[in-house]
Amino acid sequence: MVKLARWNDGGEVRAGFIQGDRAYPLPAGQTVNDLLDAGLDESLAAAERILGGAPTSGTGAPVPLAGVVLLAPLVPASLRDFVAFEEHVEGMRISIDGAPGVMEEWYQAPTFYFSNPHTIRATGDEIPIPAGCHQLDFETEVAAVVGRVPGSGGGNLSAEQAQRHIFGYTIFNDWSARDLQRREMKVSLGPCKGKDFAGTLGPWIVTADEFAHRQDADGFLDLRMSVDVNGIRVGEDLLSNMGWPFAELVAYASQDSLVLPGDVLGSGTCGSGCLAELWGRQGDQAPPPLQTGDSVSMTVEGIGTITNTVGPRREASTLVRARPRQRLPRSYDGAAAARG
Repeated sequence: MVKLARWNDGGEVRAGFIQGDRAYPLPAGQTVNDLLDAGLDESLAAAERILGGAPTSGTGAPVPLAGVVLLAPLVPASLRDFVAFEEHVEGMRISIDGAPGVMEEWYQAPTFYFSNPHTIRATGDEIPIPAGCHQLDFETEVAAVVGRVPGSGGGNLSAEQAQRHIFGYTIFNDWSARDLQRREMKVSLGPCKGKDFAGTLGPWIVTADEFAHRQDADGFLDLRMSVDVNGIRVGEDLLSNMGWPFAELVAYASQDSLVLPGDVLGSGTCGSGCLAELWGRQGDQAPPPLQTGDSVSMTVEGIGTITNTVGPRREASTLVRARPRQRLPRSYDGAAAARG
């Protein structure tokens, strides 16, 4: 299995491959994003050389995985997050709007929002509660990582073409401040401060070829997903319960746009993969919102596990009210007013 990772080894950030209990570094200065830009075939060839012990200038000796601190496997060039699980949409609609069922528009095409690539965290990191948040939540997801395909610009892809652009997969925890998000969504634009404070990717990227045998005829990946809070299982699902396979998500994102190496596309939360969905179905906040000291672990079959501990809340007032402004009458003639 080929796994790409970034780690801190005594203050030096290195990138490379993980095999067993060892971390095999790339040549000094080479990054995971360099491999994404080279494409999957070249990266697999590099893995074969390095993991096979072939002399490679500047790589350095492998080091024990237990002796390094894993970082997020990449800093995304962009971060799109879909909402691809019907069960999650159904539960969240009850939680946020009090409405049953799934809106017809969800079925018509996959929907996503752009999140913040600058606040990506790693497994093992502490996640502080953002200011004003009293309903911290997690979201259990898998993310596809895009790599370069020679001869393709990454725009207007078919699903078949998009599949070739999927370099690999990683676990994604889309941390959510539900009370902040609930207020923001009433403005009919989308989440902002309810989402952009943190997202965890990791523990590494597993290359797409490792999952070819787990894809069905429609491209869905039959991988088990689960999430535990303080060691207690609170949710689990199959990745194959997505409404669209990843290739169709990547293809949709590319329409009249581009997907480029280093882009990350999240699946959206799996069924029972967050607290707010459970709150909506049960009618109460059980399990309760996350608190300082809580531990959240997500496991995806074939990829691994990420774990984060919740840190303290940042105490600050961040809401800034709009200033009342004088509105011009509808019949106002700006040109006449300018003429005096």
